[in-house]
Amino acid sequence: MSRVKHDYTVAVCPGSFDPVTNGHLDIIGRAADIFDKVIVTVATNSQKTPLFSVEERKQLLTEVTAHLPNVEIDSFGGLLINYIVEKNAHVIIKGLRAVSDFEYEMQMASINHKLNAKVETFFMMTHPKFSYLSSSIVKEIARYDGPITDLVPDLVEAAITAKLKANKQV
Repeated sequence: MSRVKHDYTVAVCPGSFDPVTNGHLDIIGRAADIFDKVIVTVATNSQKTPLFSVEERKQLLTEVTAHLPNVEIDSFGGLLINYIVEKNAHVIIKGLRAVSDFEYEMQMASINHKLNAKVETFFMMTHPKFSYLSSSIVKEIARYDGPITDLVPDLVEAAITAKLKANKQV
């Protein structure tokens, strides 16, 4: 069977990014080293109650990725595969921390491939120092006034602290 060579220059890195962590930034930065353009897109998920609004998450991402000229920040709702086509991308970047992540992400990659066989999912293993890190863990630690300095960029830490105080959760 002959294979068609694809031009994988635009990649999309979707996530909730509530909040963006140093683990997210590790994956985004490494993807930016590989692809000509990386669109980091905040997915709206009606099943989650986020700490930050979509616009706040986009703003935080814009600030912490400002040093990466080939990274664009966006948001979307609906099917990821439709967004990928709209952006003329052919790659989905997903960061993996553990085997448990792989099971879920493999299901998603398989259904996305079924919906559009021209779109590939690239899995990137997180750096081992971030393998335990998730946005949920960061929020939980912050809610109990624990240290999150090494888990998120400084400006994200400040935003989390301010948001929790405003919500009277600290």
